[in-house]
Amino acid sequence: MTREEQLSSKPVFEGKIVGLRIDQVRLAKGRVAVREVVNHKPAAVIVPLDDYGNVILVKQYRYAVGEALLEAPAGIIEDGEQPCDAAQRELREEVGLASGDLRKLGEFWMAPGFCNELMHAYEARDLKTSKLPADDDEDIRVVRVPLVQALDMIAAGEIRDAKTIAALLMAHRRSCAQDTR
Repeated sequence: MTREEQLSSKPVFEGKIVGLRIDQVRLAKGRVAVREVVNHKPAAVIVPLDDYGNVILVKQYRYAVGEALLEAPAGIIEDGEQPCDAAQRELREEVGLASGDLRKLGEFWMAPGFCNELMHAYEARDLKTSKLPADDDEDIRVVRVPLVQALDMIAAGEIRDAKTIAALLMAHRRSCAQDTR
C-alpha cells in the first residue's frame, strides 16, 4: 500500500484527552483529500483473571453513548509511563487489585479510520489487594463474571465495548493455547 503524503495539518482542538486536526494529503494517484484525525494518548486495557476462572470487569456510565457499559479495566498511559505500569496503576485504581503475573496480550488500534489511539492489552493473574484512590470523575462498580460467560455476553450484545471485546478474545485465545499444550 502506498503511504499518503501529508501536505498540511491544521490543529482544531486540543483537550486533556484528545486533540483534533485536519490534514490535507496527497493520495497515490495524485488526488488531494482531507483527513480528520483524532489524536489520542495510548492506553492500556487489562483482563484480570482470578483463581476461579472469573474475569473482573467494571461497570460505569459512559456519557458519550448515554449508557452504563461493562468493560475491562483500562486507562490512558501517562507521559513517561510504561504501558505495563499504566496497566498495574489502572488495575489498582479501578478494581483495587495488583497483579503478580502481568502478561502482554498484544496491541491494537482502537479506531484507525480517524483516531491514532493505540491500546496495549494485558492479562493479569496472581491478583492481590492493592487499592489506589479512584479517579474523582469515575463511578465504577466491580463485576466478576466467568470468562466463558463473558464471551457469551459478547455474543448476546451485553458487552459492546470494543477494547473489552478484543482483550477478552485475546485472553481466551491465550488460555485455549495453554490448554492444548
